[in-house]
Amino acid sequence: MRKLTTICTLLFLVVFATSCKNEKSLQQYLVSVPEKEGFVSGDLPVSSLLTPKTNVSNDVKETIKSIKKINVAYLVKTKDNEAAYQKEKATLKNIFSSKDYKNLMSVKMKEMNMKVYYTGDTDALDEVIVFAYGDKKGVGVARLLGDNMNPAKVIEMINSVKLDKDDASLEQFANIFKGM
Repeated sequence: MRKLTTICTLLFLVVFATSCKNEKSLQQYLVSVPEKEGFVSGDLPVSSLLTPKTNVSNDVKETIKSIKKINVAYLVKTKDNEAAYQKEKATLKNIFSSKDYKNLMSVKMKEMNMKVYYTGDTDALDEVIVFAYGDKKGVGVARLLGDNMNPAKVIEMINSVKLDKDDASLEQFANIFKGM
C-alpha cells in the first residue's frame, strides 16, 4: 500500500511539474523591464490619448473609450547596446510566437517593423499589442487592455496616429516617461 501511495505521489509530481509553462508571458516581460538598463517603460493613462483638441473621428473616440489601460516598454537603440537590442527583440518574438497571440496586421514604415497582435475573440478583442523594432530606432511593445474592442476600429485608431518627418511625436511620447 505504501508503494502505491509513493508511486501515485511521484506520478502526480511529474505531471504537475511538466504541466507548468516555462515560457515567458508578456505580463512577466513588462514587469521585468523596469529592472533593465536602458529601457523606458510605464503605464500610459488613456486620457492622455484623447483631449478636447484631438481631431479624430467619433469611431476612434469610442475605441479609445473601450481601452482600460496601456502598458509601454521600449529600448532605444544605441551603438553601445546592440547585444541588448538583439536579445530583447528575440525575447519578444518568442513571446509572440505563442498561439495565445493572433496576428492582426503587419506594417513596415520609417525603417520600423510593426506587428499588431490580439487576444480574445475576433469580434471583441480583450488585448491589442503593438510590437515594433528597427535596427536604427530600437525595440518596444505597447499593450492596450480593454473589453470587447472592435478590431476594425482599433486598426482605424492605429492608422490615425500621425508621425512627422523628424519623429518629434515619438520624442514627445518618450518625454512622458522620462519622469518615471
